[in-house]
Amino acid sequence: MFTVVAYGLAIVLNLFVVFIGARFLLQPIPSAAGYGVAATTDVAYLHIKGIRDLSYGILGLALLAFAGAQAGAWMMLVVALNPLADTVIVLRNGGSRAVAFGVHFATAVTVLISSALLFLV
Repeated sequence: MFTVVAYGLAIVLNLFVVFIGARFLLQPIPSAAGYGVAATTDVAYLHIKGIRDLSYGILGLALLAFAGAQAGAWMMLVVALNPLADTVIVLRNGGSRAVAFGVHFATAVTVLISSALLFLV
């Protein structure tokens, strides 16, 4: 049962990141508002974020499927830096503290928990 929870959480998180990446590619301006920092009409940087998230989510799923829990755990540990950095970016650019901590920091903590669970599998 523990293994199912560890893999399940990791899969859900990676699918969520794929969704966020796709949304940034397809709807960049509304996605930026949800991110916590207002966007201009220059969507190139938003597409960069979309590709980053999409590729990390797909990589995470591939590692879980083909390399196993340990590889997935290391990937999740490293990728937790992204939402931690997103927390700082939102705070430094006048974004809401609620979004910075309630979305980005909470995501980082959840990803770290997922990483720890995968290490224990």
